[in-house]
Amino acid sequence: MHRSTIKRWSLSLASAMASLLLAAAPPQTKPAQPKPTQPTVILATTTSTQDSGLLDELIPAFEKQTGYQIKTIAVGSGQAIAMGKRGEADVLLVHSPEAEKALVAEGAGVNRRIVMHNDFVLLGPSADPAGVAKHNAQESFQRIAAAKSLFISRGDNSGTHAMELKLWKAAGIAVEGQAWHQQTGQGMGQTLAVAAEKKAYTLSDRGTYFALRKTLGLAILHEGDPSLRNVYHVIELNTTRFPKVNSAGGRAFADFLVSKPVQARIKEFGIKLYGSPLFFLDADVPEVDAGRR
Repeated sequence: MHRSTIKRWSLSLASAMASLLLAAAPPQTKPAQPKPTQPTVILATTTSTQDSGLLDELIPAFEKQTGYQIKTIAVGSGQAIAMGKRGEADVLLVHSPEAEKALVAEGAGVNRRIVMHNDFVLLGPSADPAGVAKHNAQESFQRIAAAKSLFISRGDNSGTHAMELKLWKAAGIAVEGQAWHQQTGQGMGQTLAVAAEKKAYTLSDRGTYFALRKTLGLAILHEGDPSLRNVYHVIELNTTRFPKVNSAGGRAFADFLVSKPVQARIKEFGIKLYGSPLFFLDADVPEVDAGRR
């Protein structure tokens, strides 16, 4: 056999053997994500993030990506912040700016970061007995009070309740003890159900309303007022004050919320089901401009 032919045959054989070895080799996999030493992360958050379905969208992705397991406690923002003050959570996702600032100022919370916003909407029966449509927020609340139309309040020290009280104050109305002003002491979903049953007015975040509106029979009677912006922040807990807090887990979840891929998911959330996003991005916006876009 000619020497060049032998050389070509040897090279072909070597190439074939290499292909066989590669085919037989097990596929390479990425190194396993190390398991967190404290896998459980307690998230104290407002009911609107739960009732709107946003957490059902985000938490499984976070758990899969990081190996942490989120334990969600959905209450009013006031209760969530109170949990933070006692060190009973690892991270907060809330929408009560003044209470949030106080939490950080007293040293219980750290690294408060803006995540997103939506807005509040004034809801009521489509018949609108108080005639609030086409009026601004202050006038709308004044007309409800003047007509003594039933208003259902959360009354739970949540961010929504804080906004409602702020609006009554701006309207010059004292609601305490008024028979037409009733409190549920419940979250947004339950309060909307009561308002729908009683054909009453109420204040809601847009996200929860959109998620539940098919079952309610309540109409948006006022929206778009600059005073109705609803901004959400994520806050970690201060480990100097609360050494047992899962700071690594809390920070991981906070970082996750403001990351670009997750902000993109928040931007799309609601469009497919409701034809409109339920939240708008703020992680790249200066604090003073939050909710203005």
